[in-house]
Parts: sequence; C-alpha cells; structure tokens
Amino acid sequence: MKMYFNKTQILAVLLALAMNIQSCDKHLDVVPDSAPTIDNAFTLRNEAEKYLFTCYSYLPKNGNVQFNIGMLSGDEMWKNEVTLPDIPNFEIAKGNQRAGNPLMNVWDGNSYGAGSSNNYDIFDGIRHCNIFIEKMSDPNNARDLDDSERTRWIGEAEFLKAYYHYYLLRMYGPIPIIDKNIPIEASTEEINVTRAPFDDCVTYISNLLDDSVEKLPESIQDITNELGRITQPIALSIKAELLTMAASPLFNGNPDYTGFVNHDGTPLMNTTEDPEKWRKAADAALAAIQSAEENGNSLFYFEQNQFDLSETTLTKLSVRQAVTERWNPEIVWANPNSRTTNLQYYCMVPVSAEYNHTLAQKILSPPLKIARMFYTKNGVPINEDKTLNFTNETELRLATAEESYNIEEGFQTARINFDREPRFYADLGFDGSTFYKRDSPSKSDESTWVIRAKYNDYGGSNAGVLYNVSGYYIKKLVDWRMTNSTGEPYRAYAWPEIRLSDLYLLYAEALNEAEGPTADVFKYADLVRKRAGLEGIAESWSNYSVNPSKPSTKEGMRDILHQERLIELAFEGKRFWDLRRWKKAAEELNKDITGWNYLGVTQEEYYQIRTLELQRFVAPRDYLWPLSENTLLQNPNLVQNPGW
Repeated sequence: MKMYFNKTQILAVLLALAMNIQSCDKHLDVVPDSAPTIDNAFTLRNEAEKYLFTCYSYLPKNGNVQFNIGMLSGDEMWKNEVTLPDIPNFEIAKGNQRAGNPLMNVWDGNSYGAGSSNNYDIFDGIRHCNIFIEKMSDPNNARDLDDSERTRWIGEAEFLKAYYHYYLLRMYGPIPIIDKNIPIEASTEEINVTRAPFDDCVTYISNLLDDSVEKLPESIQDITNELGRITQPIALSIKAELLTMAASPLFNGNPDYTGFVNHDGTPLMNTTEDPEKWRKAADAALAAIQSAEENGNSLFYFEQNQFDLSETTLTKLSVRQAVTERWNPEIVWANPNSRTTNLQYYCMVPVSAEYNHTLAQKILSPPLKIARMFYTKNGVPINEDKTLNFTNETELRLATAEESYNIEEGFQTARINFDREPRFYADLGFDGSTFYKRDSPSKSDESTWVIRAKYNDYGGSNAGVLYNVSGYYIKKLVDWRMTNSTGEPYRAYAWPEIRLSDLYLLYAEALNEAEGPTADVFKYADLVRKRAGLEGIAESWSNYSVNPSKPSTKEGMRDILHQERLIELAFEGKRFWDLRRWKKAAEELNKDITGWNYLGVTQEEYYQIRTLELQRFVAPRDYLWPLSENTLLQNPNLVQNPGW
C-alpha cells in the first residue's frame, strides 16, 4: 500500500474520469462537473456533493467483465484466447497469478499494470472517504447544507469506507484498518502500517456499517436523481455478506493459517472455529431481509402481457429479468455507473442468419461443468434423480412438441440438455435451444428464435475472433428487449450488486449452520425455488432423490443450499467468492474446463467433449491475493500472504 503522499496528492482531489453512464432512465450520476481542491471542496453544498460522488466513483465496475473479478477469474465463464486479450482476471483463472506484479492488484491500484488508465486503487477511495467524513463533521464547512442532509452524506461515506475495507478483506484477508488518513508530516513508523487481525477487521467494518445505518435513509425518495445511492437495506445487506464470509470455513477456524502472523508475532487468523459467528451472520441476514421487504423489495415475477406467453416462458423471463429489468423490486442495490452494454454484447449469440456477429459476439462461454450444475426438471442434482438417467450426456435425442418452449421441436441435441429445470433454459443457450425475446418473429413464444451453434451455423464459431469455445451461451444477462439493430440493440441496466434472492439464500445458509435445517431454512430457500418453477426442497428430495433424507441433516442441507446458491446466482460473479469462503475452490478449480467441440460441423463432430484448459488452483496459496513485492519493499511492516 502506497502510504507516502506528496502535497499535490493531498491538496488535489482527483475526481474519477468521466464514465460512460448507461442509458438508464433514472440514476445516480457520480461524475462531477469539475475537480475541486481541498480548499474549496467543502465551502458550499454543491461542491461537497461533488466530493461525495468522488467517494462513490471508486465502487468497482462489476457490470464490466474486465473488472468484475468473480466473472472470469474462476470457472463459471471461459473465453477464447483471441478476443479481449490480456485480461488479467482471465489469467488468474488459468493459474497465472504472481507475487511480483499481481493481477487485479487493487491494493496498489495496478489492476491492469502500472500506468494503465483502467486501474483503480481501493485504498485511495478510503482516503477520499476519510477526507469527506472529517470535513463534513465540521459544521463550519458547507454551511448551506441542512443538518439532516449532512448526516445522511456522512452515513453514505461511512458505508463506502466500510465497503472498500470489506472488498479488500475478501481478497487479501487481514488488511490495515485505515480509520483516519495519515498526515503528511507523519513519521516513517506511522506511515508503515501493519495488517490487523482478520476478526478485528470484521468488527471494525461491521461497526462502521452499523454507524452508517443510523444515518442513512430507509429508501430513495427522489428516484429521478438518487437511485443508486446508499440506503439502510444496502448497508445491512453488506453487513450480512461480511459476517457470512467471516463465519465460513476459509476464515473461521481454518488450520491452513496456523503461523500466519505479523512480524511481532500477532496472529492474523483465529484458527479455532467459532460456531457463534454463524448465529451473528444469520441475525444480520434476517435484519437485511426485513429492512429490504419493509421498504418494498420482493422477488421479481415477469407479468403476463399482450403476447399471451406460456407459463414456461414466464418463468424463464422471471429468472432473467430479475437481473436485467431496471430497478425491479428484487434489486436491493444496483450500481448505475457500471455499464452492462458491453457485457450483453459479449453474451449474446446470433439467433438468425441476419444477425451480425459484431452485434452478438457470444464470446463468454459457460463450461460443460456449469451446465451439469443445474438441477433436473424435478429440482434435484442430475446425479441424484432416481427417475432420470444422465450417465450418457452426449447421446443425441429428438425434442418433442412438449419440449418446444425450450428446444425446437424435432431438433436433435445432447441428452444433457433435456429434462432440466427452468433456470437451465433461462440462463443458458445451446445448439437447438429457443431464445425468446420481445422481437420474436412469431410475436409469441411459439416458433420463436432458435440457436444454431455448429461451426458453420449462424450462431457458430466461424466468425473470426468472435467465437464461443464451449457450445453454451449466457442468456441470463441479456435483457429481453434486445433487438437486431445497429443503433441501440441493448437496453443497458444498472448492475445488480445485491438481489433479494441472494439475501434469502444467505439467511438460509447461515441459519442452517447455526441451528440445522429448521422451518425457516426451508422457507427462504423454497421462496427462491418457487420463483424458479420448482417444488420445495423437502418435496423434491422426498419424491425424486436417491437420497431422500438428505435435507434432514445440517450437512445434507449445506450441500443443497450451496448448489442452490450457485444455480440461482450463476454468472453474477458470486460463485468465485462463494467457492473460496466454503473452501471448495481447491476442489472445483482443479477440474478440467470442457465444452462441446465448437469446430464441429456435423452432429457427430460437434457433440464431442473437448478440453479447453487444465485448470490449476494451488491451496492454500490461491485462496488469498498476494501483496506485491514492491509493496512489501515500501512497507517492511507488512507480511506476505501464506504460500506467496
């Protein structure tokens, strides 16, 4: 961490570069008109608000696949080696992280390498938050600001400061707590901060979030100008995420971190498991849910319209649009300054010969392991369903009229693509699958768009550098209004950082760990399953699983809830972090990345499993980011993470 500040850095507040704000109807615009200095940034309300938006501008751009660490650093999405070259998070997925010059290094702000305009420094964001809180706590600054607004703004800055600490904690483990900025006249010893023990970091962030909640509004009243600004449900949700992470096996009694100490011998990790952490996490998740619901949040259901859609299509649109429908009631927190237009370009597949591959680039490719992850139509894993056999997943099968809302009638595709749950068909496209959008050529979900994915087909991979490598496509992140237009084909949406379904599953997980499979564990998980068109857990396992008693134990329910979460939040960047906190990354990220043979022209050629990468994850090293060698040289009080 660069703790040496010159006078220019201290006196000049460098506002974020102008972001291309997505074309949402209502949003928070964090781009100020000009760059105020410290001397005049807090003289008037207007200038102080600009500085607050500077604090907001450090929020990671998670709607951008190049910045969302969770999207391309794990195993959920793959891409070809040509398009979007040199993306550092994809190099992490291939096992190429390094300590000399770490990839996605947000500690130093060199996420794309020194000098890159794409870098952002999270500690710099914390510094701006500290300046704002200090200045706004002085009533002599911004005297034209009323007390209630001043209090609210301080609460927003406190939240952002807490969130930036949490973001670093999740990546690096124990971090220095930067509660106040180090003065320019500070001694070398004051500048050379040390890493605080992990549990101390959690307590500090949790307390700061509590402080912010007392100052924040319950909801946004000025929806024309303020959507995206922080509210009580958002702060409570991040607290729930924080405490659930802290209760999870990676950080709660992990013996791998025995001997992980500061230079003075202070242990940085408590290697004795504390079950009470799960109770605190459950309480925090329930508080976030109650706050969200009291302020209007609810699971999103796509309403019937003039197209008279089938129940199958309505369920799939409910799943997709829960992410892509702007400001829908399920979204607790969305970041409107994180663009999703390019993300949709990268996901979309041509659905007719008239589609230009530049318009639908299809380069984000879910591996075959992700396709296997989704349940059967009976709501249980494919290896547990006693009524369906998936052992020969490559066997070709002919789609019937009964299946025509998901697969074109009469089309032959692989057995693994049949008899799957609605989220499989909502989230994934594949050879022969339907892709209903508002511009359906039939004006309905009958005889709608169909994907043709073999090499020479209109959705195939013969389009130069724009090719898919697995044979699966991501439908979930594409808004249903997408059109084959060279003007504005995509309706951008604010990236959803937290959805209510996420909170429901966090609560169910934490409560199960604290108490076992109680009624509320089933209740909140089943709310998510119901929206996905599935029966409840108890019914599905009792009727269809080879292990009907699995939900009756904490361990069995744990496995169920983990898979439920991975399915529900697929392609939203959550899997990467969940696998880590569960200590499952070493298992999952050492499995081969495979897909269909995208070079195949005939059925026999195409439906062959092709290995794309022999993925490599070294445990326990790769569970935490390395600190750069330069950082350790600058500050000898810092210690490196284990294994690096």
